[in-house]
Amino acid sequence: MGCGLELKPVQPPSRDAEGVDATAGSEPAEVQWTARGDRHHPSSLGQVCVKGATVGETLDRNRLTTPLWRSSLDQPFTPISWERAMELLLDRLQTTLALHGPERLAIYGSGQFLTEDYYVANKLLKGALGCNNFDANSRLCMSSAVSGYARSLGADGPPCCYDDLDVADLVLLIGTNTAECHPVLFQRLLKRRRREGGTPRLVVVDPRATETAAAADLHLPIRSGTDLALLHGLGHLLCALGARDQVFVARHTEGWDDLEPLLAAWTPQRTAAVCGIAEDSLRQLARWWAESGSVLSLWSMGVNQRREGTATVAGLINLHLLTGQIGRAGAGPFSLTGQPNAMGGREVGGLAQLLPGYRAVANSEHRAEVERHWGFAPGAISAAPGLTVWEQIEAMERGELDLWWVAATNPLVSLPWLDRVRAAVARCPLVVLSEAYAGTETAAVAHLVLPAAQWSEKAGTMTNSERRVTLCPAFREPPGLARPDWAVFAEVGRRLGWERQFAWTSAAEVHAEFVALTRGRPCDMAGLSHDLLAAHGPQQWPFPEGTAPGAGQARLYLDHRFPTPEGRARLIAEEPLGLAEPPDEAYPLVLTVGRYLAHWHTLTRTVHVARACKQYPGPVLEVHPRDAEPLGLVDGARARLCSRRGCVHVPVRLTTAIRPGVVFLPMHWGASQPEACEANRLMHALGCPLSKQPELKAAAVRLETA
Repeated sequence: MGCGLELKPVQPPSRDAEGVDATAGSEPAEVQWTARGDRHHPSSLGQVCVKGATVGETLDRNRLTTPLWRSSLDQPFTPISWERAMELLLDRLQTTLALHGPERLAIYGSGQFLTEDYYVANKLLKGALGCNNFDANSRLCMSSAVSGYARSLGADGPPCCYDDLDVADLVLLIGTNTAECHPVLFQRLLKRRRREGGTPRLVVVDPRATETAAAADLHLPIRSGTDLALLHGLGHLLCALGARDQVFVARHTEGWDDLEPLLAAWTPQRTAAVCGIAEDSLRQLARWWAESGSVLSLWSMGVNQRREGTATVAGLINLHLLTGQIGRAGAGPFSLTGQPNAMGGREVGGLAQLLPGYRAVANSEHRAEVERHWGFAPGAISAAPGLTVWEQIEAMERGELDLWWVAATNPLVSLPWLDRVRAAVARCPLVVLSEAYAGTETAAVAHLVLPAAQWSEKAGTMTNSERRVTLCPAFREPPGLARPDWAVFAEVGRRLGWERQFAWTSAAEVHAEFVALTRGRPCDMAGLSHDLLAAHGPQQWPFPEGTAPGAGQARLYLDHRFPTPEGRARLIAEEPLGLAEPPDEAYPLVLTVGRYLAHWHTLTRTVHVARACKQYPGPVLEVHPRDAEPLGLVDGARARLCSRRGCVHVPVRLTTAIRPGVVFLPMHWGASQPEACEANRLMHALGCPLSKQPELKAAAVRLETA
């Protein structure tokens, strides 16, 4: 399999002596699939985590096989035909367009989409319907990285590759529990350290002493929300140590005059006090950075899911620019995506402010280019950025959204302030859910449920964190009446009268139209096709037309020219703001949330995997003994955890692996699970003003005995 996995059926269908499927015409027998790593995949090198190893167990369990309908949420679902489902959907679309216009329509997509699904959904809403209200759950995971890269370097796209893990001298892991959330990459680092006697040095910045921190040479357990202060303090010390590359800064950056006084103010003493760490640890990190030939920094949700997410990304990029640690092997700022195709979504314009090929809806030239390519009249694409997912929730609260189409995601677990979300969605006249699995929390608020073909049942591409595009072929039939998402969006487009614009007959044709739209853009993939990927395996972009297989660019900015008007990267100077909801007397603790190794997001898949559920049968609240003692809480006791938005009940695990004043809760368990503990009921919706990413990593809470 091109996605880093090889799958094969354990028991193929029985056949008679003439080779005819003996089960044809009868109820299909469940085929069990086994998975192993693909040693030829250049990103995974044959390694696979527990979720990948058990993915075969999830393909046929609890699947949706037919469209379902109910006119009101207090009624049970009734199976219907696809024709009836299309009639219901088209009726709402056409009525809303006639009475109110397209701004009362919205789609909420997902990094679980294949690129082709993403592309067709965007073309339908932004092109055919003239509304930019397409957002995706990448808003919850990667939008701060998107805006951070674009603001500092001129364009989105990680400049690094996984091979940099093999040559870096120092690896800084900040806001990422890589051991549990990106275990294949982390094992690659550990294998190299065993092989090379402790090289590279590992530094981990995290309020928790995670499995990642346990392997580090240096762990900085900073206070939640002080990441940007830490980076400014590190920049202060790097300048004091003479590590600033003055030639690089002068030739290839702008903004030093504004950044210099800001860094000067963040002395080691001030930084250590604000971050709650030892000054010696900060100085040690600075010395290691200064003396390292190549420095690679990796980050994920702990940086992105912040009120100052974009500013923190810029603060990290600042350090690489100041020291010239970018555009060469083993060096650079490297965001780790939280979903399999979060990068692909960024390439096709899968957020409310974007268009395909790293274009912006606010740019008139970009809109015109896309309109011509899509075959729509000038002005078809709205100049106004669409509603982000939280703005979509607010629009439903006001009664200003008539249709909310959710696909390949479970926002009734993953969004913040879930009680408010449930109440808002209940006001929407038609909630449509395209989903592969039955019984999700979002299905509980849906009127129309469409059965979706998932990975393994439809062909298409994905792009991973190192900009490597992989073809994921279909190797099994979808169950029942399930259909690929792109095909459903395309049929809606045709039925609305746009036959020519949605006339594809295969995902390969969709992909060809998309990559042609990237020609000449920073994410140029014009030389890629399904056929090339099938014949030669995964390829990295940029991959312009005429590029030989295997000759895609592993690293960006090798010439130190950046896609800004001046060709220079930007040093960004911003004062730290801290948490959007800091602890106080009424809510004295900070709740942070995260993932367990064996579970997949909102349990949609992994709740059906016995190994995962045995290892992690339910949520547990990590509490420092110092915070538990005044309440008389003992290990294993049930506690009540409350924020300004709600309360949950959960068993407690006392541990010194977390800072006093901070508690940790996994985010997987939603209302439909026996061990229901909706962590995101407690989280607020405040977020980064630039990326619009909610601060899902921190909320003020209080702890009580249950």
